[in-house]
Amino acid sequence: MTPQRISKILSANGIASRRGAERLILDGRVYVNGVCANIGQSADLGIDEISVDGTPIAKSENPVYIMLNKPCGYLTTVSDDRGRKTVMGLISDVGTRVYPIGRLDMQSDGLLLFTNDGAFANKVMHPSFNKQKTYEISVRGDVSNALPKLKMPMLIDAHEVRAKSVTLIRKTDGGGILSISIGEGRNKQVRKMCESCGLHIKTLTRVAIGALELGSLEPGKWRHLTLKERRLLHGVNEQE
Repeated sequence: MTPQRISKILSANGIASRRGAERLILDGRVYVNGVCANIGQSADLGIDEISVDGTPIAKSENPVYIMLNKPCGYLTTVSDDRGRKTVMGLISDVGTRVYPIGRLDMQSDGLLLFTNDGAFANKVMHPSFNKQKTYEISVRGDVSNALPKLKMPMLIDAHEVRAKSVTLIRKTDGGGILSISIGEGRNKQVRKMCESCGLHIKTLTRVAIGALELGSLEPGKWRHLTLKERRLLHGVNEQE
């Protein structure tokens, strides 16, 4: 393993959010090889012993990969200092510590992945691996006017973004159902794209990551990924 910031290691192992991990370090609760850790310090979990409140962090010997159909109203974080509901409460029966790969904002639902395999998480999240994410959005507004705009490059938070694909699934009274795929993963990107085109979002559901689809998994439920599904996320399309 390569050295990483301690706050990132704590977050990746489900101990706390990145901000929460920094608070643990500042409070003197994190030690590396018996020495109190500092903000910005790096370590190698394969070599160094990192402990929180005296309990060492151990790398899991059995990698776990699951998908959750996240409902609205849950934060995608391992903990929340304001006592709000987090996705961790929905997977408490997994049997081992896992952490979410990427995010879905509180008012969005759909496909969310969890693992304890850092290399796998990086491959799914990092833009260089080009894992397209697809969303179905119920909107209110003039969809005929918005569609051409959604297909063009636009500035979101001072960054140029462009949808990989935009499709009108069907029109509804006062709006429609859209399918939008993106390659980036900027904060609330799809919401901001739609809003910039005059559309009001009623529901937003992530239905696929790459070739992996949410399917019929019920809201609030989780299941293990199959070997075939893990291969799809790695870009290998073959039979089990």
